[in-house]
Amino acid sequence: MARLLSVNVGLPRDIDWKGRTVRTGIWKTPVPGRCRVGRLNLAGDGQGDLAGHGGEQRAVFVYQIESYRHWQDQLNRTDFVHGQFGENFTIEGLPDDAVCIGDRYRIGSALFEVTQPRVTCYRVGIRVNEPRMPALLTSSGRPGFYFRVLREGDVGAGDDIVKVEEASERMTVAEINALLYSPDHPRDRLERALRIEALSAGWRRSFEAILQSQVTGAAGGNAGLAPAAAAHPVAPGFRPLAITAIDRESADVVSLTMRDPDGRPLPAARPGQYVVLRLRPTAAAPPLFRSYSLSGPVSTEQHRISVKLELDGAAGAYLHHHVQVGDIIDVSSPRGDFFLQSGDRPVVLMSAGIGATPVLAMLHALAAAGATSRILWLHAARDSRHHPFAAEVRRLMRGLSRGRSHVCYSRPGMSDRIGEDFDASGHLSRSVFDEVGMPREADVYLCGPTRFMADMKQALAAYGVAPERVHLELFNGGESRMPGVVGAVIRAPHPLAEDAGAGPLVSFARSGVAAHWDASAYQSILELAEACDVPVRWACRSGVCHSCESGLISGPIAYGPTPLDMPADGNLLICCVRPAGDVVIDL
Repeated sequence: MARLLSVNVGLPRDIDWKGRTVRTGIWKTPVPGRCRVGRLNLAGDGQGDLAGHGGEQRAVFVYQIESYRHWQDQLNRTDFVHGQFGENFTIEGLPDDAVCIGDRYRIGSALFEVTQPRVTCYRVGIRVNEPRMPALLTSSGRPGFYFRVLREGDVGAGDDIVKVEEASERMTVAEINALLYSPDHPRDRLERALRIEALSAGWRRSFEAILQSQVTGAAGGNAGLAPAAAAHPVAPGFRPLAITAIDRESADVVSLTMRDPDGRPLPAARPGQYVVLRLRPTAAAPPLFRSYSLSGPVSTEQHRISVKLELDGAAGAYLHHHVQVGDIIDVSSPRGDFFLQSGDRPVVLMSAGIGATPVLAMLHALAAAGATSRILWLHAARDSRHHPFAAEVRRLMRGLSRGRSHVCYSRPGMSDRIGEDFDASGHLSRSVFDEVGMPREADVYLCGPTRFMADMKQALAAYGVAPERVHLELFNGGESRMPGVVGAVIRAPHPLAEDAGAGPLVSFARSGVAAHWDASAYQSILELAEACDVPVRWACRSGVCHSCESGLISGPIAYGPTPLDMPADGNLLICCVRPAGDVVIDL
């Protein structure tokens, strides 16, 4: 009979790791005597990152002594102690390839149900002092599993573990683990997994996403793991396009229209997506890579971008002052996850300054489709001289049966006319939402300067718009996701203080910085991005979770270690990849 060998608890603590402070509850120590098990936790236990650990479905983590012995042999270690892998219950028996999701067990006076395999992250690597540990646990089929607590009670070392009920759908912890993380996702097994009532909601969503990707015919990758920012991969590379028109939209914005010089069709874009330009202002300097939203109607004949002239913007200055009609520019395929969603809900297009470009493309799409739902255009500008697309927006809004526009000028000029050029002085705010009668159930698409975005997110939350209805476009590459890291100072992306000056050039297109690869200093592109303060997302740092999956715009790469499941063509996992030549990453 299976047996409980040790009950381990530990409260979150702050540790130093790679110059950061990480709050983690992975340090567990054995409890003398008996321990009370509650619905969410054991007495004296806690988690540092509740987004990834803990909660009703992950109340108790279980790991087997047989797996301890396996890792001691594999890693040539003799120093493991109970709780080493962050588990609450160290047990004898119940291997992952025999325990099924939904099985129920009585231990002491408490009753438990198996809900999911463990999701490993970098913190287990810290605790075991082996950075590869997240990948090793997952690939070995020895992840361990979580219990939810069906009946609270007391447990203690030496208690028997008694199976009281078997799940009707027999899929083991190891099978479920492999179904998500391995390259093999048979549809019949996905459907079986989704019939398991006890399977936790997060794993259920992942399997539903994989199943949906199979139905829609999505090419490659793991839809159950890929973050939204990497969910729509496109083929890497650039194609030369000819500038066919240059139009001034305002005092500091010009639009460039581009076509294939041979008349070949362009890849279709979703309204709101962007393209990356490769610019060569001087032959001696490395190229500049910049991302610009498509600002015109969706078309396979031409792309239009609109560029603001910034005081310190090298790319904008080059496009404003040196590019002429007939010039050839290298342009990527349209990309990005900020685009108009299908459906008949009301739509709010909210922007400030040059942030109007992606939502203008959405407005074009809504007008072309003859949208009958409520459409609100909310825009903030300085004055009429710095108000691009004003006439274009008015024309498009007139074609919408239920469209309304509201424009705020922060510093209207002497000749600006309220009621004609703009609707109110000041800024967009919660009071404007009330004034225009913004529907709280609307899909809101938001783009603009960083401060504007933060203020609008706060105002929308106060107004009662659900977070999942607010879609954001961040020109600087996105927000970082560093689970467990606390007190991190957010810095603007920047070149390396001491660039090697040799080796492959790694360009982070959305952040507008580049650095040469130094194999002696960095193990992965993720580490180089962190050195440049480029916003990044990660969790396992070993090729398992796909949190770091990003777009590969161009260039050759090499993996080490090889991910358990490769990302979609056109994407890469920056945590375990190195450049094999000059590369451009969509970060």
